[in-house]
Amino acid sequence: QQNVQSHMKQNVARHVSPKTVTPIVTPDDADRIVMQQPGADRTALKELPALRDAPPAKREELFVLKLQLCSVIFSFDDPTADKRGKDMKRQTLLELVDYVNTPAGQKIFTESVMSDLMACITANVCRALPPATDDFDPEEDEPVLEPAWPHLQVAYEFFLRFIVSSEVNAKAAKKYVDQKFCLQLVELFDSEDPRERDYLKTILHRIYGKFMSHRSFIRRAISNVFYRFVYETERHNGIGELLEILGSIINGFAIPLKKEHLQFLVRALIPLHKPKCVALYHQQLSYCIIQYVEKDADTATPILNGFFKCWPWSCSNKQVMFLNELEEILELLGADQLAQVSTMLFTNLARCLDSDHFQVVERALFLWNNEHLVNSGCLSR
Repeated sequence: QQNVQSHMKQNVARHVSPKTVTPIVTPDDADRIVMQQPGADRTALKELPALRDAPPAKREELFVLKLQLCSVIFSFDDPTADKRGKDMKRQTLLELVDYVNTPAGQKIFTESVMSDLMACITANVCRALPPATDDFDPEEDEPVLEPAWPHLQVAYEFFLRFIVSSEVNAKAAKKYVDQKFCLQLVELFDSEDPRERDYLKTILHRIYGKFMSHRSFIRRAISNVFYRFVYETERHNGIGELLEILGSIINGFAIPLKKEHLQFLVRALIPLHKPKCVALYHQQLSYCIIQYVEKDADTATPILNGFFKCWPWSCSNKQVMFLNELEEILELLGADQLAQVSTMLFTNLARCLDSDHFQVVERALFLWNNEHLVNSGCLSR
């Protein structure tokens, strides 16, 4: 038997050999390890067989016990502290991922395990992010990587297996993968670690696809992130990843576009052209805008109206970037839509052609190489 000391971080320490069975707690011990209060006495651990070696009738019970063990959280501030316990937890998480990596193993995703499963994921994933440093520049500085990634990555990988599994009943699971949890995931997109944001992007997109009742809420949560970013902070690490999700979501919007989808365009997406750091996510933003124009060409009028209000007249590189997006939008418009935007188009093109920056003038002149625009007559008066 080995010993466990539970304190504020509920740390576990035990030697783990990859060739031995996975250490785990008994049902009584599991509750004490996960729930015991700081300063409690040491609690004995017992070894139970690996999931694949256990009798089928006992696997669900073992599965839950392993989830409870993996709910114990370690501090990675000191890489050398609790090393054995950290190794034990990582090996257990890896075993869970390996077990559910097959269709047969995914049959364990019944409603009876969902409460413990989501408690484990919430304990590992949903946390307060460290405050951003004032002098951090996302365009210049290297991101700060998450020290707990050895555990966090496997927890995300396990949860992804759960979300994408065809064995998971969406009606039953939505009680546990609820709106509060979705909101916590959206908030985590501000993580500086690009590896974490990549997992979050995939997982949130899968949740959006699996749980129809959460879709409107997720869109509102994302729009609130955009509002804070544009009008308050102008600092957020995950705008590009959130826009990647939205690009796929917008692509699936039905025609004609709903009023709420048009409001999302005007209130949340178009203002994203305004922040100084727009270059960090402009490619993803441009894709979302183009998706709207392809769905409904009439959206070009409010898009260009807001677009020109945000025009970065003092930055030549950004003006070239905006001119690229402008050409993509104009290529999708017919004669009627081009006529509607002609006045604002000529006003802004005239200023670009009068620019002191040769790159801006050159890029504006390139519009006359576009046969669609020349033949439509929108570039001549």
